[in-house]
Amino acid sequence: MQTRMQEMQAKLEATEVEGASGGGMVKVRLTGKGDLRRVTIDPSLMNADEREVLEDLLVAAHADAKQKVEATKAEEMQKATAGMS
Repeated sequence: MQTRMQEMQAKLEATEVEGASGGGMVKVRLTGKGDLRRVTIDPSLMNADEREVLEDLLVAAHADAKQKVEATKAEEMQKATAGMS
C-alpha cells in the first residue's frame, strides 16, 4: 500500500494539467500537486482597458486547472486503492 501511494505521489508530481478561460485566451498549467508552472495570455488582452477582464480570466483559468488536478488526484487515488477492502 505504501509503495502504491509513493508511486501515485510521484506520478502526480510529474503530471501537468492545463486550465483555460476566455475561449483559450488565458491558460494556466498546474502540476498534479497544484503548483503553478506556466501562464499563457493572448496578446490581445495585454492592454490597460482589458485589465479587469484579464484578472477575471486568470482566476477562471486557475479554477479550471485546479478542478482538473482534483479529478486527476481522485482518479489516481482510486487506482492506488483498487482491490482494497
